Amino acid sequence: MAVTACSGSDAATSSFPTWHNTQVNAVSRMAVAGGVVATTSMKPDGTLETVAMGLRDGRRLWAYPATMAGRLPGMGVSAPANVETAKDQGVVVALDPAKNGRWNATLVARDAHSGARKWARPVHSTFGPQPCGPYVCVSEHTALAKARMVVLDPATGRQLWKLPGISEVEWSDAARVLLLRLAAGPVIESYELKTGKLQWQQPIEQALGPGVDMSGGWAFGATGENLVGYVAPYTNPRTKKASTFGLFSVKIADGTINWIRPSVVRVYPSGSPGYAPVVRPVDRQGAYGGFARLDSESGRVLGQVTAADVPGSGWWLAFPGRMDKLGFLKHNSKGTAFDIVSGKSVPVEGERGWSFCVTDPKPLSLRGQPPGFYSTAAICEYDLATGKRTSPATAPPPWFTGSQDGWRLWRDEKGALHAVNDQTATAPGMYG
Repeated sequence: MAVTACSGSDAATSSFPTWHNTQVNAVSRMAVAGGVVATTSMKPDGTLETVAMGLRDGRRLWAYPATMAGRLPGMGVSAPANVETAKDQGVVVALDPAKNGRWNATLVARDAHSGARKWARPVHSTFGPQPCGPYVCVSEHTALAKARMVVLDPATGRQLWKLPGISEVEWSDAARVLLLRLAAGPVIESYELKTGKLQWQQPIEQALGPGVDMSGGWAFGATGENLVGYVAPYTNPRTKKASTFGLFSVKIADGTINWIRPSVVRVYPSGSPGYAPVVRPVDRQGAYGGFARLDSESGRVLGQVTAADVPGSGWWLAFPGRMDKLGFLKHNSKGTAFDIVSGKSVPVEGERGWSFCVTDPKPLSLRGQPPGFYSTAAICEYDLATGKRTSPATAPPPWFTGSQDGWRLWRDEKGALHAVNDQTATAPGMYG
């Protein structure tokens, strides 16, 4: 059977509930809520569909055609918004390809378990829906001057409040939502979810300094009482100068800046900025330093590998399950490894590390979409002494998958979905 609910074959997961679904080609992140996993899958003809599966067994519940309208390729394929409305109940909201006059697509909400349609809303252009606490947040008209973000009731689609401009949800709970307001001066703002009342705001340039340009990308992750943000550098093609970049942390309660780490780049693969950030410093001449593992709570360096120890070219980063070592993987040949706390070299024999399965990914052949969209990446385990993949395949580590309600989910390089319930504490993965 393509879908199985059984014990995994490897030692790490042999005593835990495990499932595999090879009937999908998941190209987006996964959204988990109300006992349902929802994702965007690509069909062989290049069209997209929203697929819902049971969290406990991975069995397909329903699927409907999906699309993107105005999403930028660098953002990746949008995932559905999955919002829990009661215990083991929820609503999945996604963009359907139905056009109507000047509207390019239709936002449709469906019952998470049955797929029954609950409401619809016409859309001109959007980056896609997101859950925000018990509600749904959607940036609309993103390709127009009148762009705005609306907050919707997941049960009825009723608009509760709105904000001008484009916003992205970076964290939320039942009472508040933290938004990244994308503007000439990007800012993190906290709003009361029921009323839309502004609680606090923190300009990103206040943390990292002037010259921030979000065109290079960004990532956020929450840890305890704090939100950790990363802004990547962007080189202006006209001036050839790099924008301001780095990591920073703010208190969720009041927006106070906890710590900053300017002029560092996040490395991949690695944990969420809010869970296990690993960075490299970059000097003003653009030269890279070594590697440092940071404590997401304090921003202090937990351990580092110096620039002098970084081997020449042709390597890929590889981390073990606990991220206590840093490996430099060389495909099909012997690599090197370091204890990331002491910074000392360790024998590579017997060392294993997780790195990207594919180092030259091909863009997706999506019908009716601009080129440049990629699947969310998959990671594979390698023997650092030989540079070869280990066999049999095992579950990727929590720093990559994250965990929700004890479940850890991931896609393999073919797009199939896998899950294990090993009771790992809830935490963000590499993709949030």
